[in-house]
Amino acid sequence: MSKSFSYPNKGTCSKETHIVLNDDHTIESIEVVGGCNGNLKGISRLLKGMKAEDAIARMEGTTCGPRPTSCPDQIAQNLKRALAEL
Repeated sequence: MSKSFSYPNKGTCSKETHIVLNDDHTIESIEVVGGCNGNLKGISRLLKGMKAEDAIARMEGTTCGPRPTSCPDQIAQNLKRALAEL
C-alpha cells in the first residue's frame, strides 16, 4: 500500500514537493513544483524505486549557490518528514 505526502519547500525556487511512498519506504513517485523543471524531473526519475533512506543519505545537505539548502536537500528533508508520518 502507498501513501501520499505534500510539503512546502523552504529556501528554494521550488515551492512544494509531492511524495508517494510504499509501506516498505520505497519511493513510488516524487514531483517538485517550481524550480528547474528538467533537472527536477530527472532527479524524480532517478529516485523512483529507491528506498527513501538511501535518497536522504545521498541528497541531504546539498546546497545551491550561497543558499544553505537546495531542491535535492528539500526533497531529503521532506522524505524525512514523510517517513516520520508513516
